Amino acid sequence: MTPQTTPSTTRNTLSPAAGEQEGPGPALTEGAARGRFSRLPQLAGRSFIPLGLFARLPLAMLAMGTLTLVTSVSGSFAAGGAAAGAVGIGSALGAPVLGSLADRRGQRPVLLLAAVLNTVAVLALVLAANATGSGDFPPVVLAAAFAAGATCPQVGPLARVRWMALTTDATGPSMPPGGAARDLDTALSYESTADEVTFVLGPALVGILASLVAPWLPLALAAAMTITLVPAFAIHPTHHAVPAAPRRGGRKGKGAAPAAKLPWAVALPVVAMVCMGTFFGSTQAALSAFSARLAGAEIAGLLYAVMGLSSAAAALSVAYWPRRAGLALRWVLCAVLMAGLAVLLLLPASLPSMAAVLLALGLPVGPVMVTVFAVGGKLAPAGRLGTVMTGLASGIVAGTAIGSSVGGQLAQHQGPSAAFLVPVCAAAALALLGAGAAVVIRRRG
Repeated sequence: MTPQTTPSTTRNTLSPAAGEQEGPGPALTEGAARGRFSRLPQLAGRSFIPLGLFARLPLAMLAMGTLTLVTSVSGSFAAGGAAAGAVGIGSALGAPVLGSLADRRGQRPVLLLAAVLNTVAVLALVLAANATGSGDFPPVVLAAAFAAGATCPQVGPLARVRWMALTTDATGPSMPPGGAARDLDTALSYESTADEVTFVLGPALVGILASLVAPWLPLALAAAMTITLVPAFAIHPTHHAVPAAPRRGGRKGKGAAPAAKLPWAVALPVVAMVCMGTFFGSTQAALSAFSARLAGAEIAGLLYAVMGLSSAAAALSVAYWPRRAGLALRWVLCAVLMAGLAVLLLLPASLPSMAAVLLALGLPVGPVMVTVFAVGGKLAPAGRLGTVMTGLASGIVAGTAIGSSVGGQLAQHQGPSAAFLVPVCAAAALALLGAGAAVVIRRRG
């Protein structure tokens, strides 16, 4: 067992907790032989993985919890949808702001502040909604929903930033050739799987708690998790791996490079994530119309979860894919496969056949997400990783809203078959953007 050489910027700050290896640990070739994912606890500490997983769960509960609560107390689906939409808009606008602040001020203070503000906003939303009578929808509910979305701590994107820093710093004589890049692939594979798991578990938890106990309970639980788990994530020793990088001309912390301007090329992965969100949102809307004809619209969530499961499993597998092909080719090939499989959504006439198509369709989805996040990290300038990662997450949120709107309109007026054409077009656009990314990456060397 050969200990890993740790860079001076993190050697003293990432000290092990009692009884646990925290921060960068031994980089062992025999550990890689046991499995690539065994490297992750060595890099970040055993507590970081479950902490990062559960700390992002409140975000996955927020939109569905808002929809459920406001619809329940007001008796209006339109009011519930408007409040959930306000959460999405707030998150799409607020996430890059939080990411930029995290780049400039450091992750810890920004996450701590966001945890407090979000807890207050969610509790205000619960109180405002419960004070609403049937048929009423006061503006304060919309404002509280927007604030809850805008202040939601961006645990997933900022966790990816930490992984990128940790894998970049993971050097040493025991590191195999290409080991740092392989570690990053493994970490991003895990992160995409964690996102898939939480965005399946979150709405399911909302449904169970709201139906068995009370409609306000999911949001109250989300607030409780935010105020406890997010601060624990914020102060985890891995935050030292990402020093603050103030704007050029400002004072900067020890070991931090001044933040650079974002290059235009970063728009490629961001727009790609908008396409990915459009794929998700339109698929959900089309599945609602499809399942409503056969068994009820509520079955759509179960069908969509089938795609989420195969997507999560495929995302994990990226850690074992050969790296010779490169990120751009992986992006293009998986997106082309997505578009081809999405065409099959037009064929099923029963729930089992649709489930089979969705199971296959999920296989390229997870790898595309892993790859786009990796490309975003590659194109991000020094000191702007947080901004780029949260921008990618915002792209998904904005795209989901676009896809839900367009897909819902087509499903309403033309039927589910017309709505299923939207994910096909979104996947095709992803492939074209991948080709553009290939040109940019090649020019950058």
